[in-house]
Amino acid sequence: MHTELFSFVDVDMLWSGLFRPLLRLIISISLGLAIGNIIEALHWSRFLARISSPLVRMAHLQDVSGAAFTMAFFSSITANTYLAEQYEQGKIVRKELYFSNLLNSAPVLFLHLPSLFFLAVPFLGKAAFWYVGIIVSAALFRTLGTVVVGRMVLPPTPEGCVTCELDDSAPKSFAEAFQRVVSRFSRRIRRVLLITIPVYVLVFILNRSGFFTALNEVIGGSNGLLPFINPQAAGVLLLSLAAEITAAMAAAGALLTEGTIQSKDIVLALLAGNILSSPMRALRHQLATYMGIFPPRLALWLIFCNQSVRAVSLIVFTLLYYFWG
Repeated sequence: MHTELFSFVDVDMLWSGLFRPLLRLIISISLGLAIGNIIEALHWSRFLARISSPLVRMAHLQDVSGAAFTMAFFSSITANTYLAEQYEQGKIVRKELYFSNLLNSAPVLFLHLPSLFFLAVPFLGKAAFWYVGIIVSAALFRTLGTVVVGRMVLPPTPEGCVTCELDDSAPKSFAEAFQRVVSRFSRRIRRVLLITIPVYVLVFILNRSGFFTALNEVIGGSNGLLPFINPQAAGVLLLSLAAEITAAMAAAGALLTEGTIQSKDIVLALLAGNILSSPMRALRHQLATYMGIFPPRLALWLIFCNQSVRAVSLIVFTLLYYFWG
């Protein structure tokens, strides 16, 4: 009985193709998340806030917008709350509120960039640099576009320094910083493992059974719904559409480990899922927060503008990567 079982199950294949890469992946993710949480908890990205003064001046934004831009490096909720208060007090007009909210998209990205990068690298390897690089490039492109359009649309601001009212949430001691790191790490690693292990195993089984090859009848190729997406990366796209970036990266990592798909196809699938899942991300992550900070109608318009500009910028850089990457 045992002999028949082991003859049916290729133990060496399972160890080399599934368990060993999965164990290596879990260790890498744990180390990466720990490093990312340390960077976030200690606010080592504070030096990025120094660019706010010349940037907001170039965009013809006022001091309060510069303060919100600085706050966004540490807390997007704090930045938006501050902007809402200034708008209600009449210190900024609605047009400037829109530009300030768009300008804050880059700091919000940099706030979570360490965790995103150290999560992507174990899954995607070298492809992570393309994926994260394109996302960062799109964010910088949005920032530059906001500055240029703001300079053309908004009136010049009076001379003076930008008030940097920083978020006072930095840890007061090493013990407090350590407690934050442990708390965030334990919360995030549980979710990552709960998603990573079953998804990785499932993708391994589906790939061995030829499931992704069968998807060629539905997606990919000249008759597919999205011809530029490799059919084997369709599962990654579908998971990205559900706004489950961890699950999508776990699936991508499993496919790359199998060696049946190129890294460019994985990056394109992740980017396409990122773009197409924008409405879902807005509903899940922005709607409740914005509704609690801004008036309902204004909140909806801010979300619409923010997500639309984000999607357009990602489409531009995804197309550049598709044709010349």
